[in-house]
Amino acid sequence: MPQARLAVLIDADNAQADLIAALLAEIAKLGVAHVKRIYGDWTKPHLAGWKEKLNEHAIQPMQQFAYTTGKNSTDSALIIDAMDLLYAGKFDGFCLVSSDSDFTRLAARLRESGMVVYGFGEKKTPRAMIAACDRFLYVEVLREALPAKAGVVAATTKKSKVDVNLLSLLRRAFDATADDSGHAQLSAMGSQISKLAPDFDSRNYGCKRLSDLVKQVDFYAVEERKGSDGKAVSHYVRINRV
Repeated sequence: MPQARLAVLIDADNAQADLIAALLAEIAKLGVAHVKRIYGDWTKPHLAGWKEKLNEHAIQPMQQFAYTTGKNSTDSALIIDAMDLLYAGKFDGFCLVSSDSDFTRLAARLRESGMVVYGFGEKKTPRAMIAACDRFLYVEVLREALPAKAGVVAATTKKSKVDVNLLSLLRRAFDATADDSGHAQLSAMGSQISKLAPDFDSRNYGCKRLSDLVKQVDFYAVEERKGSDGKAVSHYVRINRV
């Protein structure tokens, strides 16, 4: 089944740079981000924290000068681009990253055109903006989840300590694909990892296959299940409770 094609539009003045990795991981659960743009006046020092993140996550910065004091021209630029992308007819949905109520009408207009709209913002976001989206995620939830995922750092492989970023990547992929029984199909995890980290390759860690890599992490256990034909084997991952 084809994954939803998404356009991710970020209001730099009303989004947090330190949460962008976790936010993009959430978006990867919803579909594939074919467009990632962030809007702001990059001549202003308060946006300096974003600059390091742009190349890391392949986000395209869109420059918009503040021509008049008190007027937010950034919002207008984002809205115009959103409508251009809508009429291009290449997307299934939009991700609007902002706590600003000025995008309420934009969200409603996109939904009127058959788009799925996902909103991401702080708990201070006005209810009107939240209601205008199909789904809305409070970014504070992402911040609260970071320590739990970072806690996996204590896990080690049977041979050596695992890279911190690798542990975080595996945990996010597991959380996104695990079923109610606490098992995640390895192939589904692999697909999720590919969306989260396009440059991932288990061979970078000395393993031919993803299953070999996961087996090396004490935090996880890998189980094999035979298919209905008694021959085909599927791999499932669970948290190692031992």
